[in-house]
Amino acid sequence: MDGLGRRGVLAAGGALGVLGALGLASPAKARSLWTWSPAGSVAGSGAGVDPEWVWDEEVDQLVAAVIDRGDVPRVNEALRTWTRNDQPLPAALPADVREWMEEARRLPSWADRSKLELAADFNRRRGIYLNLLNGVGGGMLSTAIPREARAVYYSKGGADMEDRVAKTSLLGFAVGDLNAYRPDGKVVVESVKTRLVHAAVRHLLPQSPGWSRTSGGQTIPISQADMMVTWHSLPTYAMRKMLEWKVPMPAADKEAYLHLWQVSAHMLGIRDEYIPATWADANSQYRQVLEPILASTPEGVELTDILLGQLAEQTSPGGIDRPLCDALARYLVGDEIADMDGIPREPFWEGAIRTAWPALVAFREKLIPLPLVPPLAWTVDEAIRQYILFYLTKGQGTHIDIPDTNRPTNP
Repeated sequence: MDGLGRRGVLAAGGALGVLGALGLASPAKARSLWTWSPAGSVAGSGAGVDPEWVWDEEVDQLVAAVIDRGDVPRVNEALRTWTRNDQPLPAALPADVREWMEEARRLPSWADRSKLELAADFNRRRGIYLNLLNGVGGGMLSTAIPREARAVYYSKGGADMEDRVAKTSLLGFAVGDLNAYRPDGKVVVESVKTRLVHAAVRHLLPQSPGWSRTSGGQTIPISQADMMVTWHSLPTYAMRKMLEWKVPMPAADKEAYLHLWQVSAHMLGIRDEYIPATWADANSQYRQVLEPILASTPEGVELTDILLGQLAEQTSPGGIDRPLCDALARYLVGDEIADMDGIPREPFWEGAIRTAWPALVAFREKLIPLPLVPPLAWTVDEAIRQYILFYLTKGQGTHIDIPDTNRPTNP
């Protein structure tokens, strides 16, 4: 396997480790028939076409032309000067790129400004949970999504995961910013840039022998189905975990948080007929498109090891807190997914986190007094704070750029 370390292959375990060592792809889980109804979407109707066979045709053709004519450096240089939602598009952009972006930057007609403002305040009030879940939790979940893990691994960003995390963080905390959809916010900017990157990956990745060998028959990556799977690994997963942790949330907060991610899905190019209208619809779709496809891959195991290693190194020089990071990741995604990701067991820290985190949540929500919080909880609390600091500052000094190559180590 191209670039996959011996540790990563062996950590996949059992037959998968043997298959990885032989350079073969792990068996893909059968994808269930698409049955989710567009009546449950923000559009309220639609053709009901299986999103597995739908991509983002207009921007895909545009970016393919930009790459083929050698315009990627020119476009990236111009895009770096576009940093605010209300900013005019750079004059240096090619005319066809500017025309597409002018349309792509518009919010959907159903966007509700009052809900977006409430969602921004909800992000402020629940930031410690959301940053933890969308950062480390969503990251560990994504490496157990075979298509996402392989698309990341074999694309250009997979060769430099520190930079890849930084670029992902730009979009993540743009969505969570207090001014996300205000004129001086950045979420429109980062969403449109991400949509251009996805189009580039769809054009380039089929040329990668490593990806083609492991894609399970998929000929074009990042379909609308793949994008919805990724979407669910963020807001749907986060909401389910907060409810599991018994975080008090008024109905208006939950509705606003969903609306924020509905608008963000639209801005990322997901068709309205696939975006769930309610949390009940979201959970129904989550159970159909995400839960059944989770599996271990050598690429996912390798990426997990890199991500947790980076986290441990940044939060504790020398990586001495790697066992705590492993245990925290396992707690967030559960044993089944953690095993898929090859995350080691850490019995002491796993027990400590299972005891400490519910107490910390209850203390933060003023449900229990300070004396009932175990002393070890503050060690866990500080580790989480350090992680969030790492996550929120990771994007400083980086930009979301359109790639023009795949992973350099591909044969």
